[in-house]
Parts: sequence; C-alpha cells; structure tokens
Amino acid sequence: MVVGNLARKMNAPPETEVHISESPVKWCSVSLSDMISRGKRLEASVFDVEAKQAREKIYSGKYGTVNLYGNDGLIETAYYPGWMQRSRLKRIWCDKPYGEGFYLPSQMTDLYPIPEKHISRLADCDMDELRLKENTLLLTRSGTIGNISYVSKTLAGRVFSDDVIRVTFKQEYDLGYVYTYLKSKVGSLILQTNGYGSVITHVEPDHLAEIPVPNAPVSLRQHIHNLIARSYALRDESNELLDTATELMVSELHLPAIQDFQKADAAVNTFDVKLSNMNLRLDASYHVPAVDAIVAHLKENAAEVTTVGDRRISETVILPSRFSRVYVEEGYGRVLIGGKQLGELDPSGKKYLSNAKHENILNKFEVHENTTLITRSGTIGKVALVPKHWEHWIPSDHIIRVVPANKDIAGYLYIFLASDYGRILITRYTYGSVVDEIDDNHVRQIPIPLLRNRDIQQQINELSLAANTKRYEAYKLEQAALRIMNEEVIFAK
Repeated sequence: MVVGNLARKMNAPPETEVHISESPVKWCSVSLSDMISRGKRLEASVFDVEAKQAREKIYSGKYGTVNLYGNDGLIETAYYPGWMQRSRLKRIWCDKPYGEGFYLPSQMTDLYPIPEKHISRLADCDMDELRLKENTLLLTRSGTIGNISYVSKTLAGRVFSDDVIRVTFKQEYDLGYVYTYLKSKVGSLILQTNGYGSVITHVEPDHLAEIPVPNAPVSLRQHIHNLIARSYALRDESNELLDTATELMVSELHLPAIQDFQKADAAVNTFDVKLSNMNLRLDASYHVPAVDAIVAHLKENAAEVTTVGDRRISETVILPSRFSRVYVEEGYGRVLIGGKQLGELDPSGKKYLSNAKHENILNKFEVHENTTLITRSGTIGKVALVPKHWEHWIPSDHIIRVVPANKDIAGYLYIFLASDYGRILITRYTYGSVVDEIDDNHVRQIPIPLLRNRDIQQQINELSLAANTKRYEAYKLEQAALRIMNEEVIFAK
C-alpha cells in the first residue's frame, strides 16, 4: 500500500477465492461379457453410462420388473406393416384429390398433424394395415428412434408410415402406464439403448422383449393410465374446437375448397403478371394466381381485408436476431423450442439455453401465452399458438413471433393463419435458392380478413383460446402422470 511517497508492505494481502462448481461424476460397472461383446473395448464412450444406470435402477426398484414383450409380457401385439414379410412399403405419391393423407413418423407426436404427402389408392399395399387403431401405442423404429405417441380419436384411422411400430396391450391400463414409463427420462434411455448401454440405430418389435418395466400394483398403473387417457381426450377436444372455429370462418367467408383456387387450365402452369404488380419480385412462386384468387375472394366476402401488421391485429411482429447458443443441462437454463417441435404439446428432445451466458437477451426472446409463432425458414408456414405452459420459453431464431394486439383477436388470427388459405398467403413470400426464408416484413404484409359478422369472429376467437386452454390442461395431466411414475414407481423406496 502507498501513503504519500512511502511504500509499505501489506501484512495480509487479499486472496482470490476460486469457486469450482462440481458436476456429479458419471460412472457405471461393466461386466467382462459386456466388454467382450463390444469388441474388447475399454473406452467409457462405448458404454452409455446413464443408460446402464437406468437399467440398474429399474432392476433394483421397489416393485421388481416385468417383461414388456414376450409370453409373460405386457404387450399383446407389436408389429409394423410389412414386418413379417420383411418388405418395404411401395409408395405412389399423388395430388390430394386422388389419394389419402400419408403421415410420417416425425408427425406422430404432433397435436394435430397435417399430411404433407398423399398416397395413391392404387399403391400396392394394404391401406387398412397402415391405418392406426385407437388405443394403440406408437414407437418410431428408425431415424429418430424412441419417440412415442398414444392413438386417440385424432390419429385413429390415419394412414401412417410403416416406420412406426404399432403396440397393443393385454390390459388396457398398461397402455397409459407404459406410455408414461417410456416417456420418462429413465424409460426413454432404456428404450433407445441395448442391454450393455450402446445406443441402437433401429428398433424392431423383437427389441421390446429386452426392456424391463417396473411391476407396479394394478391400482397405480390404472391411476397413471387414467391421467394419460384424459390428457389425450383433452387434446382431441381441443382439436374439435379448432375444427369448429375453422368451419365457422370458412362458412362466413364462403370459401371453397383450397383446390378450387389452385386449378390449372393448361398442362403447363403459366400466367401473366402486370409490371405494376411485380413488387420487385421476379420469382414465379410470389405471383401464383391462387394467391390473387384467395385475396380477391376475401375482399368480396369480408367486411375488410387488412394485414397482420395492422395495429388492430398485432402489437408487434418480431424476428429475433441470431446468436451463439450455449446449452446446459436441464435445470440450469431456459427451454429452447425448434421449428420442428411447434406442433407438439411438450416438445421432445428439449434443449436448454444457459441463463448465465444469455441473461441479457433471454427476456427479449421469450414468448407469452396466445402469441402466434410462424416458422420462417426450412419448412415455412408452420403455425402455433403459444399455450400457457410455454410461457417464458425461448423459440428458435428460425421462428417469427406475432404478438396479438389484444386477446380479442389472438385466437382468430391463429385460426386464419393456420388454415389452408393462410398457409398459402404465408408461403407466397418465400425467397432463397437453397434454404427458403421469409422475414418479419413479409409477415406484416400477410392479408387478414375481418368478418362482417363480428359476433361470429368473436366466437371463432373464443373457440381457439378455449382449445389452447384444453391443451394446457392436457399438459398438466401428463406431467402429473410423469411425476407419479418417477416418485412412486421408478424412484420409490
């Protein structure tokens, strides 16, 4: 220390205190037979530590275990179309009027999936075998393996890919019970790995015989099943409300089927565009006649056609800036939602953004209930209405936020943008040669009709918001089932 011109030595210099936050060490025991099975490998990376610990936890659990599949197992049947013949489905694609909607494994977990392709009725396959049966458990068997879903009224009868395994149970209550178990972190790890912890790349029905399940009392299984069954019933009810709202809008605007706007009179789809209507866009997709036909029809049948950017419609339209992401473990950050997950109730494969590294920007990027989200790149035009349990979550910077002007327009805005007509009006702005994009300025220009009958418009809005509330209630029930599974079954003492 220095006083005037005299320097003196300090008796107790300050010490820098370093705090190291330790994370739990991941470890597991590996038998000699497992090591030999893995090619006499000794690296820890060969064995999934968490998966081995998960199996050990189940085997040493309070209730013991029962086989998922086999003579004494819980499953009645497990198959996918063409499994016994070991043959792939021969698909013939066609336009919507000439076939049936064909759903991909990635759509299995969506609340209300919309078919992206249509399969011809002339395809050499058994359509009835491809249709989903109600009260069935679904498992993806390739690609992203381990995703699961529960077939309720929404999915029943839909034609799904043969990449989805269909599972039925001997006892009805085991459907919701096994769904919850495989949805849990422990069950999911076991489903996606084999006995010695190696991640598998493909699931066959036979693989299910290797999965141990806690042999909980019937009363506990029944309780968990009831929660899941009610959760899916609420999802069905929400979809019915959205259907009713969409039908009211279509009826009030006298909208014909979307195919009627897309008819081409010539073998080659050509059309003329006035120079005054070019808007500095030379790409043909911007000027497709279907867009002009829809807008003209709306102007004839609506009280007014405005745009999303109108302050009566939206408070603001936000295109978040790109930023470097720092991911952390669950519990140490905010949930990040990707564009592919917009259709899900509880986005699978969640990622978490670091609170510490992103504290200055997370509050700017978080979303709030009843905000409309629109994917802006890749697959453009996927639309979602933020439910209550997504409050404060962080959508990806590939998702545009439309903050409604007020609650009286939020639900109606979502219904129109999520409709077939709204989707065409969104995607017309697509630009890019390799990766398709739209931006916030494009979204502000999207036409929005205001109905002549304001009571009907308000009814549509209320139906949409009520559907969103049911989805929140469905989420709470599923979380309750998962909590019981973890606390009273998997980790019960």
